[in-house]
Formats: sequence, structure tokens, C-alpha cells
Amino acid sequence: MTEFTFQVSATDGLARRGTISMPRGEVRTPAFMPVGTAATVKAMYLDQVRDLGSDIILGNTYHLMLRPGAERVGRLGGLHEFARWPYPILTDSGGFQVMSLASLRKMSERGVTFRSHIDGTVYELSPERSIEIQGLLDSDIQMQLDECIRLPAERADIERAMELSLRWAERCAVAFGNQPGKAMFGIVQGGDDIPLRIRSAERLRDMSLKGYAVGGLAVGEPQEVMLRTLDETVPVLPQEKPRYLMGVGTPDDILKSIMRGIDMFDCVMPTRAGRHGLAFTRHGRINLKNARHAEDASPLDDRSDCPASRDYSRAYLHHLVRTQEALGAMLLTWNNLAYYQSLMAGARAAIERGALADFVAETTEGWRKGEEARGIVRS
Repeated sequence: MTEFTFQVSATDGLARRGTISMPRGEVRTPAFMPVGTAATVKAMYLDQVRDLGSDIILGNTYHLMLRPGAERVGRLGGLHEFARWPYPILTDSGGFQVMSLASLRKMSERGVTFRSHIDGTVYELSPERSIEIQGLLDSDIQMQLDECIRLPAERADIERAMELSLRWAERCAVAFGNQPGKAMFGIVQGGDDIPLRIRSAERLRDMSLKGYAVGGLAVGEPQEVMLRTLDETVPVLPQEKPRYLMGVGTPDDILKSIMRGIDMFDCVMPTRAGRHGLAFTRHGRINLKNARHAEDASPLDDRSDCPASRDYSRAYLHHLVRTQEALGAMLLTWNNLAYYQSLMAGARAAIERGALADFVAETTEGWRKGEEARGIVRS
């Protein structure tokens, strides 16, 4: 059986080009993981997702434990068999969704008790239960349970949540044990408090885990806060282990984070934006709800390899969005995931050439010019 390994093949400044190897396949890094919340990447066939260059997708413990239930997925052969995705899957722990979706949460040392946002049923999610659920799903990378608090928050509250997350990380590591070919990642917490972030990273590093994530960002804080946190946190994490920035983000967020040494990303943005009429392209963001596109016969990107980007007019996409046809969401999601994966492929190639800064500058200038031509001021 192939062990879980991470090899860096090229660097450019702090950025790394690497490969994560697992029994179900290799993940080329930097990597973007499409979010398959409930065993599906919304509005996409998983065959399409694979064809776009995705090596790994993300599943969500919280949603899958509620419907259809982890035990049921386990009886049906695990998440790979259930969803027809035989390649690597990362599952998150459910902690963020408990914070953002569940009602009547009660946090304790034991875990978190909450009511389902679907039907009000009471559940208890402990570190051990989170790992048990992820084991039933049979994911290849499993995340520790953590407490992710909303920002801004008082330092005392941030520190309490960070320390609790560290204790939960230790319990998750024990529950995970030694699973050949699989990995459990710890999650750095600490809000926007840099000393707490560093303490969290140091303590997790001492646990000798197979990978490390930075959590608790992309929750509404300014980009400069996120980047400053990475500047201070990433150097503390082991050089030989993969680094995952959870829930990030925009193409600009991703490129700037790659330059700071992040290897893995996930975000609902490309799929959610596609369902709401927003396209990401090399010309920047294009809002297909805008009436200016009603008679525009040009495609989103005539140089793209993706049929959704290349073969359909903006006028047609505008029509689909305005009439709320399902095909509009499907085509724009297809375009967006194609663009995100092309961005990652471009970043990987640039790192190999030692030209990441030039790639980022050229990409950013393309966004600026395209959006400026459409009267959009990029913040």
C-alpha cells in the first residue's frame, strides 16, 4: 500500500510545487479542492470535475452526518463508492458548520451539542465522534475537530477556543491512530491574534501530524489580516508537511497565499458564484445578471479549453441566469471550476520555472484590465 507522503519538487521564494501521494492517487500542489458538501459538487458531474484537473475533492462531516448519515454511507461502501469518485477525498471535521449553521450550540470539554438546522434533532459531536464519522466516510485526509469562533472577538475568548482546539487535536490524533495511507491534519487557530496563532502552530507542530491547516480565516476579516496571519504562522509549520488554508478563497486570495507557502485550498466561492450568475475568468469577474451582456455574442473566454467558457455566448448565459434556468448554474459553475484549476496549473508551472511573481503580476493585470473595461473598480 502507498503511504501518505508529501514531496516538494520545486520552490520559488516561499511557494512550493509538490505532490501528495496516497493509495487513491496523487494530488499536485498547489491544489484547489472543489467543495462537495453533501457528496456532490453542486451543479457538476464528478466526471467533469475530474476532467478539469481536480485531483481531490472535499466532503463535509456536518452535512453528511445529518443526511444521509455516516453509518449509511459506510454500509454503502464509503464516500468514494457512494459518489463515484475513486480519487482522494478530504473531509472537514464539522466544526465550522456547527458554528455557522446549527442552533442552540453548547460547547464543553467533551465536545459540542447542537440542534440540526434541518429538523432540530439534537446531536453530540466530540473529537472522537468526528474522527469516527470521517472513518465511516472513508476519507483519505481527515481534519481534527476544532472550535472556530467568529471575529472580531475578545482575546480571552480566542485563547479559550484555541486551547480547546489543541486539546481536541490531541484526542483526534489518538482516535485516528495509525491508518496506513491516510492522514489527519491539525488546525491552527488563534483568530487575528498573532502570538496565539504562533503558540497554536508550535503546539500542533510538536504533535508530529501528517499535515497542517490554518483555520478560522476567510470569515469576514480584511485580506491584509489573513495575509499577515499567514506571514507569521506559515514559517512555524514544518517545511516537510503540506499546508492547507481552509475556506479560501478568491483567485487573488489564493495566489497571494501560494506566494506565502500554502499548498492546498478549498472554497465554495466558484460553485456558489456560478449558481448566482458570477463568472471568474482571466478577464476578471463577469456578472451575467448585468443587462450589458444581453446582446453580447462573445464567449466568456475564447482561449479556454472549457466548453462552457468558450462555446456559449454571454448573451445566452445572461438569458439563462435571468430566467433562472438550471443550465445557467451548470455552465457558470463549470466555467468557474475550470478557471480555478487553470489558475492552479499556471501557478504550479510558474513555480517550476521560478517565475511565480511574473505569473501573479500578469494574471492580476488581466483581471484589472478586463474589469476596468467593464467599469468595475477592483478593491
